[in-house]
Amino acid sequence: TKACGTELLRFPPRRRYPTVELRAETFNGSTHVPVPSDSAFLKALLFELRLVGEHVFVEQRDTCTRIDHSSVHSVSTAAGELWPVLAFHKSGLIYACVPLVEGTLEPRPPLLTVLGLSQGLALLLGIMDYISPSRKNEAEMNAKIGQLRNLLIQACPLGTPLNTNIRSLNSSFEDIQEMPADKDQPAWRSSTYKGKPQVNVCITEKVKCMQYDQRDVVDTWQVYGAVNCKCDIEGSAPSVTLSLNLPTNAPPLQDIVVHHCVTSVDPAMLTSTSTEPLHDSVYNGPYKFPFIPPSDSFDLCYYTSQVPVPPILGCYQLVEEGSQIKITVNLKLHESIKNSFEYCEARIPFFNRGPIAQLESKVSYGQLDLSREKSLLVWVIGQKFPKSLEVSLTGTVSFGTAGKEHSTDYVCTGNTAYVKLYFRIPDFTLTGCYVDQHSVQIFVPGKPKITASRELISSDYFIWNSKAPAPMVYKPLLD
Repeated sequence: TKACGTELLRFPPRRRYPTVELRAETFNGSTHVPVPSDSAFLKALLFELRLVGEHVFVEQRDTCTRIDHSSVHSVSTAAGELWPVLAFHKSGLIYACVPLVEGTLEPRPPLLTVLGLSQGLALLLGIMDYISPSRKNEAEMNAKIGQLRNLLIQACPLGTPLNTNIRSLNSSFEDIQEMPADKDQPAWRSSTYKGKPQVNVCITEKVKCMQYDQRDVVDTWQVYGAVNCKCDIEGSAPSVTLSLNLPTNAPPLQDIVVHHCVTSVDPAMLTSTSTEPLHDSVYNGPYKFPFIPPSDSFDLCYYTSQVPVPPILGCYQLVEEGSQIKITVNLKLHESIKNSFEYCEARIPFFNRGPIAQLESKVSYGQLDLSREKSLLVWVIGQKFPKSLEVSLTGTVSFGTAGKEHSTDYVCTGNTAYVKLYFRIPDFTLTGCYVDQHSVQIFVPGKPKITASRELISSDYFIWNSKAPAPMVYKPLLD
C-alpha cells in the first residue's frame, strides 16, 4: 500500500496462505480471530497506523495509556482483535504481514516466544531492501512491485520464508509457475532449468576461539560448517545424492541439521550431538544426503564438530609501565593446518585510551600497520607462515589525550585486552570434511559438471591478555 497524503493507492502484491490460516485456527482454538478480506484488512490496518482518521480520537487506539514500542500491532476487525500484525511505514510504503502464533492467544504470549515474528520481519525487510532503491522512480518501482508476487512464490511458497534475500531470487519470470505443471514437482522448486546440468557445492567451516594462556582458565574453540549447493538441473523433481566424507580418525560431524528438501537420512546421523561425550558407536559417515534441490542456491545442511586443536595457537601479553604499555604477541600455526592463506592478520585494538602517539615495534614476519584513527594495530601476516610456523610481535606504545571519537569498550578496561585474528584458508576444512565429486549421483540424462570447493574462515577468534583477568571464564563440566 502506498500512502500519498490523503490519496491511498492499493497495489496488487498481497498473498494469503490458506494452509497457514488453517494451522492458526487449529493452534489458537477458541481464541482464534480469522484474517478478514483484503479490503477490510487494509482499511483496518490504515486506521490502526493512523493513516486514515487521524483527526478523530478513538480511545482504543489513541489513549495515552497505549504507547507503541514496536511494529507489532493489534488490529480491530469485525471478528475481534487480530494480533499480532507486523507492520511498519517506510518511505511512503506500508509493509505488513500476519505471523502464525503456534498456541493460544489468551493470555498473549511474549513477543520473543513467537517465532513467526522474526521470520515475518526478515521477509518484510527483504522486500523493503528489494523495492527501496527504486522508490524515486515511479515506473521502476511499479514494475518491481508487479514482480513481487512471483518472487514471493520462490521466497515463501508455503507460508514459511525459505529465502528472505528477495534481490537474490530469480529475475526471469517466464519460467515461474503459479501452480506446478507436474504434480510431482515440490513446492520449493518454483522454476525449471534448461541447459547443461551442473552442480556447485561449497563447504564453509567457521572456527570460533577463546584463548587465555592461563592455568586456571580453559581455552575453548568450536567449529561449525555449512554445505551450500546450487543445482542447475532439468526436470520438475530431479533426484540428487551427495556424500560428505571425513579422513580416517577424523572427529565425527555432530548436531547435523538438514534442509527440508532432503528426502531421507540415517537416523544415527541426526542423533550425534556435541552435548554428549564421544563414544565408539558415534556415526562417522559417510554422510549421505538424497534430495530434490530447490531452484536457487541453498544450504543443504549445517553441522558442528569437536576438533582436537585450534588452527592457530596464540599468546598475548600487555603490561602497563608508567605512561607506556609493552605488548608481546606470539602466534603458532598448528602443523596439521594447510599453510596457504587467502589472508591472515591480527588486529590489536586499544580501548578507552587516546590515539597512539608513539610506537616502537618489531615483527619477526609480516608487516605492522597503524589504523587511520590511531587506536588499532593491524599485523598483516600474509598468505603463509614461515617454515618454523611461528611469528612474533613486540612493541612499546604510548598514547595521547583521549577524545570522543576514540574506541571504547566497557569490558576491556585496564589491561583486559585482546588480539583478534582474521583469516581464510581456501581448499581446506578443519574437520577434513570434503565432497567426493565422483560420489555425487544425479539421476538425469547427460553428464553433469560437478564443482566442489571448501574453505575455513575465522569467526570471533580471540586471544586475551594473559597478564589480566579474563572477562569470561569457561570451566570444564563436572560429572
